[in-house]
Amino acid sequence: MDFVSKYQGVVGRVFGNDNSTSDDDSYVERLLDRISNGTLADDRRNAMAELQSIVAESYAAQLAFGAMGFPVLLSVLKEERDDVEMLRAAIETLVSAVSPTQHPKLSKNEVQPALMNSDLLSREVENISLLLSLLSEEDFYIRYYTLQLLTALLTKSPTRLQEAILTIPRGITRLVDMLMDREVIRNEALLLLTYLTREAEEIQKILVFEGAFEKIFSIIIEEGGSEGGVVVQDCLELLNNLLRNNTSNQVLLRETIGFDPLVSILKLRGTTYKFTQQKTINLLSVLDTITLLVNADLQTDTGRDSNGLTNRTVLVQKKVLDYLLMLGVESQWAPVALRCMALRCIADLVIDHAKNRDVLASKLLGEEPQVEPALNSILRIILRASSTQEFVAADYVLKNFCEKNPDGQSMLVSSLHPQSSSTVRSPFEEDVNASFGSMLLHGLTSSESDDDVEICCRAASVLSHLLKDNIQCKETVLQVELEAPTRSLGGAEPLMHRLVKYLALVSSKKSEDGKASTFGSVYSYPVILKLLIIWLFDCPPAVECFLNSHPHLTYLLELTSDQTATVCVRGLAAVLLGECISYNKTIDNGKNAFSIVDAVSQKIGLTSYFSKFNEMQNSSLFTSAKPSLTRKPLSRSNAASMSEIENVEEDDSIDPNSDDYSMLAMVFDSQFVDFVKRLDAKIREQIVEIYSHPKTQVAVVPAELEQKSGEIDEEYIQRLKRFVEKQCLEIQELLSRNATLAEDLARVGGSEPSQLERKVSAGSERVQVETLRRDLHETSQRLEALKAEKSRIEAEASMHQSAASKMESDLKSLSAAYNSLEEVNFQLEREVKALKSGGSVPASADIEAIKAEAREEAQRESEAELNDLLVCLGQEQSKVEKLSARLSELGVDAAALLDGIGEDMGLDGDDDDEEEDEED
Repeated sequence: MDFVSKYQGVVGRVFGNDNSTSDDDSYVERLLDRISNGTLADDRRNAMAELQSIVAESYAAQLAFGAMGFPVLLSVLKEERDDVEMLRAAIETLVSAVSPTQHPKLSKNEVQPALMNSDLLSREVENISLLLSLLSEEDFYIRYYTLQLLTALLTKSPTRLQEAILTIPRGITRLVDMLMDREVIRNEALLLLTYLTREAEEIQKILVFEGAFEKIFSIIIEEGGSEGGVVVQDCLELLNNLLRNNTSNQVLLRETIGFDPLVSILKLRGTTYKFTQQKTINLLSVLDTITLLVNADLQTDTGRDSNGLTNRTVLVQKKVLDYLLMLGVESQWAPVALRCMALRCIADLVIDHAKNRDVLASKLLGEEPQVEPALNSILRIILRASSTQEFVAADYVLKNFCEKNPDGQSMLVSSLHPQSSSTVRSPFEEDVNASFGSMLLHGLTSSESDDDVEICCRAASVLSHLLKDNIQCKETVLQVELEAPTRSLGGAEPLMHRLVKYLALVSSKKSEDGKASTFGSVYSYPVILKLLIIWLFDCPPAVECFLNSHPHLTYLLELTSDQTATVCVRGLAAVLLGECISYNKTIDNGKNAFSIVDAVSQKIGLTSYFSKFNEMQNSSLFTSAKPSLTRKPLSRSNAASMSEIENVEEDDSIDPNSDDYSMLAMVFDSQFVDFVKRLDAKIREQIVEIYSHPKTQVAVVPAELEQKSGEIDEEYIQRLKRFVEKQCLEIQELLSRNATLAEDLARVGGSEPSQLERKVSAGSERVQVETLRRDLHETSQRLEALKAEKSRIEAEASMHQSAASKMESDLKSLSAAYNSLEEVNFQLEREVKALKSGGSVPASADIEAIKAEAREEAQRESEAELNDLLVCLGQEQSKVEKLSARLSELGVDAAALLDGIGEDMGLDGDDDDEEEDEED
């Protein structure tokens, strides 16, 4: 055959340049010649038996067979179907050819005969079709060895064999029919189908169409459910392969057979509840099936369908929560791995499902009178479990219960009440009537009496779930105050301050060799820091409470720059500092955002501060973050190891397989990592804003702004103007320098450089624009003030012009009266002269007396009016002079305004003087 020639060179390298000199090679060749050309049936059967024996035992013979034996044996399978013994031996020889032999470990460059032979046999679809046709033979061993051969080929070349079987008509049907065969054949067929359905969606659908679900559950019931052997394990693994990432198969199972057969496997039978290794593996497999069903939406697109939500609803309706609580919470005699898996299933059932959360919250465990809520029992496991794996699983339950569940968070937080000293120091395991909140507070304060912060750390993880994304709960817990451990320390202290104290307590715990204690050095810092980060996020009252104690900020600055701390601890401390800046609403000096940024700049350096973010995000914990409690599918290869998880002591090193690493993986899950990355960008943006904008509040008014005694208003205004101009120049220079500095900082360590650089690159331009806008506004205000002053002065000038016009009119009237009086006087004088000429002396004397009296009276009246007029003119002249000076300061020509005023009056006065001269 053609495919044999491709391996001739490989065989030559193994056996030497001259193949004929190899004893094994020649022996295999002679046996193949006897099989193909022998005339006696017994001789050919004996040759086949010898060939099978040597191929199963010899590495060289196995390799030689692959080069030249397949054509001979495939010919036997095709042409000698009536010789059952010969056919059986040929199939058995092929199985030996693709199975590894007992040979020293091969190097990477050496050929592995089993892989080579598997590749040769599975290369042609006709060969697979020929093997499937043998399944219809009546001989038990032919069917048995054929299934073994197909299974061996699947383990070596799964993709090629899956494609080949799909192209063969009724290929899958023949394999499914084997499930109804005798027990040994059924078990081999079950194992074959388990390998065949791994990541082969089309084959999965065909198997379900052929009734695989009914056959699987029939076998499980026949084998005794969870009490059965490895066959039940294979059935459940096949079931999981059919359901994994296959929505249509899950819907079909739910709507046809239902989940009752699956749930019934979880029922614990008997009174002793003995858990053998195989029973544990079978139960783990069932729990893995439930996990696949309830996480359907989480593994695909949550918005595409609600299959997982429906599965959760149906499973809880089938009372699966009762069995899971029995396995995970009440059955403390069950293996640790089984309890952990059951707790994870409970967590998956309640996530994003309001009704299931309510069902869990209403569950009561135990027997009267020792009953308590299920959530209390789970919290008790969190606080007292000796296995880190069990604590992580129980914590996962409360995490999912609180996720997007503000009502549930408020319910649990409402039970947080300060406890008396005697109550706090009593063992919480002894009181089943203790509330959820009292047990949690006990855990948060237990290190005071137990000298161990591990319980506090576990309680802090629970508290972080209660506070996440719930402002009301954050503010409520801020009001919780704890009794001071001793009277000398004063009154009660906030819970937050006690947690910060525990951070310092962890750093002070040292082992005998001077190294930090295992728990403190690995994950106590991250857990408590994570709680504080969640607490302060978007909660200004929490930030204010944290900063109320000045040593907190100092300690946080030291922790951020502590080179002995881990990269993640320094990064989380930097994030906490950033929250004190971003969500800081206080205006007190030393506590506001500006003061904290100044403290960071002086004690750490902004470039070094931002580098803490980058170091943390480049760490392995961040880059390898996965969704909470992700796990590999359960199979024969890893089931035994998963079932043997036991309580182990923590190790100093952070091994990826250790409990410490699983704890850190719980802290730095993908959800928290994404949250920190978004928070990092916000913190950088906020610091840029602080550096790019001036401080709006002025706390102290400089003394030079006060008006000095004896200083006139004009001098005071000029001095203020010079002071303000100087301050404006200094502020603009400072803003420009800060904007440039912020831009450099963002370029140095920005996690999202494109967005931040666009924002801060315009910092200088924004400062310049704001400066120009401010100058324009001031100029506009000054122009408006000048316009108003000009209008006022013009109004005053107009008023004075009107007064002058009135005075001019009064003067004209007075002049006219005086002229009239002079005319009367002149007439009287002529009459007197006429009388004198007539010679009447007494009459003339009387007339002269009357004339003199009239002249004196007129003169008195005229002088009084002239005096009043001159006083008014003097006052008006003084006002005109002042207005002229003010107009000159403002740049208005006063002469133009006064032009023409008083000319007519002057002319009239001159005429009167001339008339008086003429009369004289």
